[in-house]
Amino acid sequence: MDPRFAMVTGEASGDLLAALLLDGLKSRWPALTAQGIGGPAMAQRGFEAWWPQARLAVRGYVEVLPHLRELLAMRRTLGDRLLADRPDVFVGVDAPDFNFDLEIRLRDAGIPTVHFVSPSFWAWRAKKVEKLRRAADHVLCIFPFEPELLAAHGVAATYVGHPIANMIPLTPDRVAARRQLGLPQDRRIVALLPGSRRSEVRYLAGRFMAAAGLLRARYPDLHFVLPTLPALRADVELAARRAGLSMDAGGVLTVLEGQSHAALAACDVTLIASGTATLEAALFKRPMVIAYNMPWLSWQIMKGKKLQPWVGLPNILARDFVVPEFLQEAATPDALAAAVGDWLDSPSKVVDLQDHFLQLHQTLQRDTARLATDAIEKLLAR
Repeated sequence: MDPRFAMVTGEASGDLLAALLLDGLKSRWPALTAQGIGGPAMAQRGFEAWWPQARLAVRGYVEVLPHLRELLAMRRTLGDRLLADRPDVFVGVDAPDFNFDLEIRLRDAGIPTVHFVSPSFWAWRAKKVEKLRRAADHVLCIFPFEPELLAAHGVAATYVGHPIANMIPLTPDRVAARRQLGLPQDRRIVALLPGSRRSEVRYLAGRFMAAAGLLRARYPDLHFVLPTLPALRADVELAARRAGLSMDAGGVLTVLEGQSHAALAACDVTLIASGTATLEAALFKRPMVIAYNMPWLSWQIMKGKKLQPWVGLPNILARDFVVPEFLQEAATPDALAAAVGDWLDSPSKVVDLQDHFLQLHQTLQRDTARLATDAIEKLLAR
């Protein structure tokens, strides 16, 4: 009999990871069942979502408080349902704050648990590894250095590569991407990515738009492109109007619904919120300026957990500031515009960065779906 999987993911990047995993699992067990909390990419592969992943898409400390009762009730109800009708394996895809306690409960009851994407205990939250050890029978790691670090803490893990590295070509086609999006071929393009959550857009979109206004005054040939979710479009358009950026035909800003990969392929440089998207920008070989801003109290809590001088994934993986970062009060429109302008004015620096990003890309390319499925099959065999 083909196995039954329970899965939980909490944001768009996790939906993509889980969908790729489902591709591998279904190639091994075509009639498998997969249920839990997921997104549209998972649904396209037959996943039965009892709740949509959007219900979990809350980030930060202060920001989560208004949703805490609902999230705890959802996790409790889900756990009760899975204990009453036990899956063969539970796979938690990222979302550690939601998944770890659920995984601990299920594992204590004898249900095998897999966690896909190790929390960045090596960068921000060292204590998370202790909870991970209780939560997961096996961890699927997307960075090559993680299994050895986890083994030192008694956590079984497998490096499966970063699935996004297989989705992005080693040499992105800028011309084709611009043609696809209807963007001008003869102008330099800056991609603005202020995040995929409303809280991120609230704290970053205004800064990004103001920086774009400053850049436009300095470089009249620039065009800007901003991919966003339908639910956030009104917010980013309001920020654009406040910054005086025109969005009509012939305007300086094109707002897209989705298509962030096409926007990164099309651009010359990106101003981008810290997060998974920064790694995607690196895989597209695009120079970037990383920024982040959050409520003051959340930042004070986060700052105390920081273990490394970098927050952007390209810098963490390089263990160096290969791209600039501007956090909290440092993320001013003037500073962001100046840093983007430095990339526009330094083509030789861009070439060096692209060579570095190509090496990173090749390191992260693996047959993720097969390696992850192999690890899960071994766990099932136990």
